[in-house]
Amino acid sequence: MSHLYPPVENFDHTQGPADAPVTLVEYGDFECPYCGAMYGVLKAVQQAMGDQLRIVFRHFPLADMHPHALHAAEFAEAAATVGKFWQAHDVLYENQNALTDADLRRYGAYLGIRAQDVASAFEGTYDEAVQKDFDSGLRSGVNGTPTLFINGHRYDGDRDAESLVAALRAAIRHA
Repeated sequence: MSHLYPPVENFDHTQGPADAPVTLVEYGDFECPYCGAMYGVLKAVQQAMGDQLRIVFRHFPLADMHPHALHAAEFAEAAATVGKFWQAHDVLYENQNALTDADLRRYGAYLGIRAQDVASAFEGTYDEAVQKDFDSGLRSGVNGTPTLFINGHRYDGDRDAESLVAALRAAIRHA
């Protein structure tokens, strides 16, 4: 049975046109090495698909395995409040081996996020937003990261850009 993810909401973090013919949802963890590998793949996929693709990122921090994942997600939410979610997303994946609170504070300064906003993120200001993503992942059958959905259907195919682009183009043809 395929799981359909909940519809894309206005609070979701999206890139690409809302009316794109195909939507790719990623449930990710900023400290997960597999998500780190997927980051580069998705950049290539975005390049190949252009305006035909909308990407949605949802938090699924595996805090038991990745001690910095929750604060990284909270940091990204703090960045979102000043319109810099995707810049934070990229900085976190491009610096996956440096996700301590001190590192996150440094990235905050780099992105122009106020130090007190980063501090309040670590104190739980965005826990509800992160938990909402996590819960939606659980309802959709997500049990690891990265988990991808194409137009509501879980994608378990190969994780290279070429295979993913082929699956996205097939989804457009079958829409």
